[in-house]
Amino acid sequence: MTSTFLPDKRSGPGVVVPPPPATVARGRARRRALHWLTAVSFQLPALVLFGVLVLLPLLFAVYAAFFRWGGFGMPSDYTGVDNFTRLFQDPVFLGDLWRCLVLVVLSLALQLPFALAMAVLLNQRLRGRAVYRMLFFAPYVLSEAITGVLFSMLFAPDDGLADHLLSDIGLGSLGGKWFSDPSTVMATLFLVMMWKYFGFHMMLYLAGLQSIPAELTEAALIDGAGPWQRFRSVTLPLLAPTLRISAFLSVIGSIQLFDLVWVVTTGGPDHHSETMAVTMFQYGFKRYQVGYASAISVVMFGISLVFALAYQRFVLRRDLEGATTTMRGGGA
Repeated sequence: MTSTFLPDKRSGPGVVVPPPPATVARGRARRRALHWLTAVSFQLPALVLFGVLVLLPLLFAVYAAFFRWGGFGMPSDYTGVDNFTRLFQDPVFLGDLWRCLVLVVLSLALQLPFALAMAVLLNQRLRGRAVYRMLFFAPYVLSEAITGVLFSMLFAPDDGLADHLLSDIGLGSLGGKWFSDPSTVMATLFLVMMWKYFGFHMMLYLAGLQSIPAELTEAALIDGAGPWQRFRSVTLPLLAPTLRISAFLSVIGSIQLFDLVWVVTTGGPDHHSETMAVTMFQYGFKRYQVGYASAISVVMFGISLVFALAYQRFVLRRDLEGATTTMRGGGA
């Protein structure tokens, strides 16, 4: 039986012959490797910085929390969980937890509603609203150190501007305390915090308000809804994702508050304005009890982490699911 050679009719001038499957597979693998190397080359510097400046100090703080260590040399006096046991028996640290809770509640109950009210007001057509926005946001731009020095001078006992104004209107007996009295120091400190940070939350709310389609508000107006009904039924639900992010940032900021308190009161008088971060700094850099200060930092990190995970799981879940769905829909 003889075989006849038949030329491939697909070959010839102007006809592209597909490469063998093995060549195609090698090309795809080469492109994947190139994409992977490109991604790693862009991410590696950030990962190195994160590892050196964040991850390694965090791990070392956890390690040092189990030692009695003064900060010199390497930790060697292992004490187990004694630092943590001491921590939750320390009235100063327990007071720090209570003051942190007070600041969180005051921020959520007073600062954020005030920022929302100002954002709604400045979202209206007012003359000079750009100037008002700039003035209200300006305190956030100032550093905490400048803010602390400014209000230390403003509320200086018997010589500050606040005492002079109270004396001029016949209320001089109310002055002279402010940061120096245990009964007023937290309230005064919160006023400073509110002045410093409400502009940031106001700008967040303004951005959220301006992203709400005007057609929805106009439709509610045509249906006869009043200002409060429009705000409650249209504006507030659509602004909810921004409100949740703002509340999250406010709580985390209250837990980690340090620099403003340190500049204004250094935690006084008699620890009545001290926060967890201030206590950590006092023990770590003033008393050289770095092991104990590390335990405080670990507890601070744990509180922040647990809150962040729980908040993401139970509060931000719908927002994150919506963002993921939107990304998938856009990719399709």
